[in-house]
Amino acid sequence: MTSFPLDLPPEDRVTSPYTGWTRAHWEAVADGLLGAAWKWSTPGRALLDLPGRPSGSGVRSDGLEGYARTFLTAAFRVAGAGGKDPHNWLERYADGLSAGTRTAGRDDTESWPLIQDHTVFGQPMVESASVAIGLRLTRPWLWDRLDAAAQDRAEEWLRGALRHTPAPNNWYLFPFSVAGFLESVGRGDSETARARQRALDLLEGWYRGDGWYADGDGRAFDHYNGWALHLYPVLDAHLSGDAELSAHHGARLREHLESFGLMFGADGAPLHFGRSLTYRFAAGAAVGMGAVSGHTPLSPGASRRLVSGSLRYFLDRGAAGDDGLLSLGWHGPHDATLQMYSGPASPYWASKAFVALLAPAEHPLWTDTEEPAPSEGPDRVLSLPAPGLLVQSTRADGIVRLHNHGSDHVRPHEAEKADVSDPLYARLAYSTASGPTASGNTADNHVSVAVGGSRSARVRIRPLGAGHGEDWGWAASWHVPVFAEGAPTVPGLRVESVTVVRGRYELRVHRVLGAPAGARAEQTGWATDPRGAVRSSLQGLYGWEEPEEVRAPQGTAYTRWAVLPRLGADVEGTQLLVALASLTAEPASGPLAAAVSGVNVDGDTAEVAWAEDGALTRVSFAPLAVTHGR
Repeated sequence: MTSFPLDLPPEDRVTSPYTGWTRAHWEAVADGLLGAAWKWSTPGRALLDLPGRPSGSGVRSDGLEGYARTFLTAAFRVAGAGGKDPHNWLERYADGLSAGTRTAGRDDTESWPLIQDHTVFGQPMVESASVAIGLRLTRPWLWDRLDAAAQDRAEEWLRGALRHTPAPNNWYLFPFSVAGFLESVGRGDSETARARQRALDLLEGWYRGDGWYADGDGRAFDHYNGWALHLYPVLDAHLSGDAELSAHHGARLREHLESFGLMFGADGAPLHFGRSLTYRFAAGAAVGMGAVSGHTPLSPGASRRLVSGSLRYFLDRGAAGDDGLLSLGWHGPHDATLQMYSGPASPYWASKAFVALLAPAEHPLWTDTEEPAPSEGPDRVLSLPAPGLLVQSTRADGIVRLHNHGSDHVRPHEAEKADVSDPLYARLAYSTASGPTASGNTADNHVSVAVGGSRSARVRIRPLGAGHGEDWGWAASWHVPVFAEGAPTVPGLRVESVTVVRGRYELRVHRVLGAPAGARAEQTGWATDPRGAVRSSLQGLYGWEEPEEVRAPQGTAYTRWAVLPRLGADVEGTQLLVALASLTAEPASGPLAAAVSGVNVDGDTAEVAWAEDGALTRVSFAPLAVTHGR
């Protein structure tokens, strides 16, 4: 049950046997979230000043964020209902638009901040996209009813997004969206055309294959793929009827959903991986957009299972408090999930999930019977060589794990420093049932080298390859260990890492090169609540000492307090290390040691024999080669 009062219709376990939720539930949730947020509006309705600590952009920007992001929910809600607006949401947003743009830039109760370069005061540019998309979706019932002066003021404010420099990532899609709206209402010109073409050109350079974009010129692969880099161009094409743009970007969305559709657990949880996780059920936006546009490999029943499952997952676990406001965190409030740009209204980018409401009531997304999510089928392993990711799901417990050998959050021009290592990217693995430990605690799922008492960080990740077979897969990468104290690096020191998965098992093979005398390698496993149903195990198979249990008092997004297993080994020169890890909620799972019948290491090659079926996994370095078979 949700933790705040909602006037929900009865569950429908016939049409929706997995979640019980229908389109009417989505409308009721949208109305409930909007009603709670609007209690905090300014008198002129231009800002929603939600309670909480301000973001780095300040209180006025946060108030605009409250207006803009909730406007997306209202716009999807009303547009999807063909203009029916029983709660008169659009009247409020029309009033707020007029008041906010009347004296934009002035320091008073209602005026919106001006849009400037991202290096100066950029957050309003982010919000301009939500305002523009909301106006585009609701044009017949809002924009067309504004007087000419209000329309002109709104255009002038929005054009600030076209005249200033975005951050060097998905932000370029904000002026793209603004330009798309202006062109849709007959206000396009060379300035709007230039903004749109610039964004589309950059997208081409950021597309890396397998349906995945990098979020900028680096190697940041995360949820921004779904709720930004795919959503904006496909939604734009859907609204404009641009067949060429729809075909081009729709094909990429379809390919993205081939893998992303597997990245939701059987309980509806998306992966706890990457930044801006407080947007929560926005993770379902790409799935909903695929269903609405037709660019999806998922059936309508499976699509609804994913989006409704994700929405229910968070609401049932306290994402909205007793006051109905979405909190800054994951389930409930959780500081380690946040970024400096997170403010009280930031969680309302979850509004993007309501793109599913653009499918009318008679659409198969809502009328077909729910089908199992991809993670509820047989055990799956899927490799994604382009982003360097490996996905592993197990039917017995519904957990999905992501093994990261290619996504970091380091900009191309940044030096490798330990203080830029981000727990939400730097770990070897993430899942739908566990989160990374906070930066002040022992790092989970991490391989480090300690030199002179200083443990290394994993910063820039260099992928080495990935592949999969019928019931197994692998991914590999290397990194330079970076230290916070003393010299940032040790000459010649590097770590090459290979993960091989099958079933619930994760074979982790590391080759440490150039370790100085006195160095010590460490490997940690998953961080879990020792009293919970999800259990973490880590077993050394070669080169490691006996495991120890380490505490993480700050916990994770899933538990207030956690423990994690850790292996250690003295290393010098070149050393091969082999371990077996597991994260499972399967009641009858046996000990890890029993899963392997033998291990043989010869130079730079490790062979592991599996007890259950006699299969042999062989990992060789220099050159890298990974094989598996009977």
